[in-house]
Amino acid sequence: MAKYLIVGPSWVGDMVMAQSLFITLKQRDEEAIIDVIGPNWSLPILARMPQVRRAISLPTGHGEWGLSTRRKLGHSLRSEKYDNAIVMPRSWKSALVPFFAKVPHRVGFTGEQRYLLLNDRRKLDKSILNQTVKRFTSLGLPKELAYPPLNIPPPTLSVHPDNQKSLYQQHNLSNRPAIALMAGAEFGPSKQWPIGYFHELAKNAIDSGYQIWVLGGPKDASDGEIITKGLGEFAHNLCGKTQLVDAIDLLAAAEKAVSNDSGLMHIAAAVGTEVHGIYGSTSEAFTPPLTDNKTIHNLHLECSPCFKRTCPLGHTNCQNQLTPEKVINALNLMPSESSL
Repeated sequence: MAKYLIVGPSWVGDMVMAQSLFITLKQRDEEAIIDVIGPNWSLPILARMPQVRRAISLPTGHGEWGLSTRRKLGHSLRSEKYDNAIVMPRSWKSALVPFFAKVPHRVGFTGEQRYLLLNDRRKLDKSILNQTVKRFTSLGLPKELAYPPLNIPPPTLSVHPDNQKSLYQQHNLSNRPAIALMAGAEFGPSKQWPIGYFHELAKNAIDSGYQIWVLGGPKDASDGEIITKGLGEFAHNLCGKTQLVDAIDLLAAAEKAVSNDSGLMHIAAAVGTEVHGIYGSTSEAFTPPLTDNKTIHNLHLECSPCFKRTCPLGHTNCQNQLTPEKVINALNLMPSESSL
């Protein structure tokens, strides 16, 4: 029985994709014990991963050095006597806690001169490990098995029906089939499909017999108001009104989800919802929703993917030229009578 201390990533989508690593470790050793260090916001997501025994909060902000905090946490974990540490981020500071915890085997990719902190350093060949989930999963395999073809199990988050029922009551949601819209783009405006397009899609869906749930954080609330404005009782702006863990249960209850390339898109994929992922400045070749139940919308313009926060050419054609009609047609808005 191996005991793992894993330093998880710092973004929602990446933490969801990290479950593929956790599942892989359990497939190789069903008795394996897996504890995961992550930001405080990630603890509810990790609680929905049955492979994880314990989620450990790292009380530092994104990008914060926090040397003394990491040393203190590492020292507090020595009594756990972990056999292996897997450091998923490539930063120097991310490898500190396992080092201070005196975990004997510490694996991660080379980067930021982590020679002392890691004793199993893997070279990252981006042309071979060409997807984020492949990179994560490879770290859980012996070196000789850590390259494609890899058997990558898709993330599968647990769903809580009681919380679903409570959310329906709390937000006065109807029994109509639901389409979830995730219009936020934390990375930058180059990843955001126009808000007016989301509004047009929402109107079309409601006219076709659906209800609309706009999901996101407090920063997305004003966009949610624009999307739902004038659409009546079946349009719900839930941005900032639910917790991240609630989004898991709501997305599991939705029939379809339309999303920018975001963390919530990966959550929708991990609960089995039909995903329509919108890409432009980024690429589905690198961070696809890990489900077969998906449709990718990408114009594949000559200038994309640029991976820039804002359009270097100033036009964001990769988003603006993807018309609402194209996405609406792909959604096939025909709810079954049994769900009405």
